[in-house]
Amino acid sequence: MPKDRAPTRIQRKNRAAILDAALEVFSAQGFRGATVDQIASAAGLSKPNLLYYFPSKEAMHEAVLSQLLDTWLDPLRALDPIGDPIEEILGYVRRKLEMSRDFPRESRLFANEIVQGAPRIHEVLSTDLKALVDEKTAVIQGWIDEGRLAEVHPYHLIFSIWSLTQHYADFDVQVRAVLGKEDPFDAAPEFLETLYRRMLRPA
Repeated sequence: MPKDRAPTRIQRKNRAAILDAALEVFSAQGFRGATVDQIASAAGLSKPNLLYYFPSKEAMHEAVLSQLLDTWLDPLRALDPIGDPIEEILGYVRRKLEMSRDFPRESRLFANEIVQGAPRIHEVLSTDLKALVDEKTAVIQGWIDEGRLAEVHPYHLIFSIWSLTQHYADFDVQVRAVLGKEDPFDAAPEFLETLYRRMLRPA
């Protein structure tokens, strides 16, 4: 889309529709399985119209991932060094679980990219994400050193939170097949809070 003037309301609407359709298709099909035709159909636009806004599948994927990554880092950014250690970590668990509930497509898209070796976001993982995780694990280690948390490995604590919360989005079909009619998000918050509270409470 030309960048020499501000987009019109219709252009903003079409761009948003394309990005939402791209998210839907990429999260279901992965980057390799998705096609421009599928995204155009999901967006309710012709292929030439879609290509006016984004010249390629790669451009759409990059735009979707760019939006996703900023959102994805926000829950960890909110971990407050001056807060109560256990409550701060439990708050992070809750925020990550809420993201799995509210943004399952985004979670699956992120998982698909990682499974493929993160060819399009590896630089961000090794810079922005690593820097943030390093910062927050240093906070957690400080709490441990002060005796305010149990002796746990800070990095693996964060990895476990990612695994136990994102599972509900990435393996939604499996979770719901096992639980039947029960909503997985009814019991998950209490279960995870109990698990982490017991793990993190200092002796």
